[in-house]
Amino acid sequence: MNFLSRVIVNACAIWVAAWILPGVTITGNRVVEEQAGAIPAMIISYLVIGLIFGLANAFIKPILSFVSAPITCLTLGLFSIVINAIMLALTSWLSGFTPFEFTIDSFFFSAIFAAIIVSIVSALLGWLVPERSAEHDRR
Repeated sequence: MNFLSRVIVNACAIWVAAWILPGVTITGNRVVEEQAGAIPAMIISYLVIGLIFGLANAFIKPILSFVSAPITCLTLGLFSIVINAIMLALTSWLSGFTPFEFTIDSFFFSAIFAAIIVSIVSALLGWLVPERSAEHDRR
């Protein structure tokens, strides 16, 4: 899956989590909303948050997963949910530096359940988006 489709999948997964959980919200930029309209502004907001989440997963999650490998093995993989919740909390913190703000009310309810929802939705959408093969890229 290429990077753009991964950002779109992340944005959709975060949208589902924000739709289901009351403690997960995304607020857009008023300037973008005034110029483009409410719906395009929200789409841009989710895409920006999906981009931040994708970059955090690409660069920080492998390091965090390596450091926490012993406890992940000890909990038979359940600690990976906590790692995903930490990535969502990091995305929330990083989005504070952008005009589009992603907020999570509490770690132990909102972030953990949002991590579960984002993982399930990302897996389902990942199955729908076809992988590009190496032979297809050579053509």
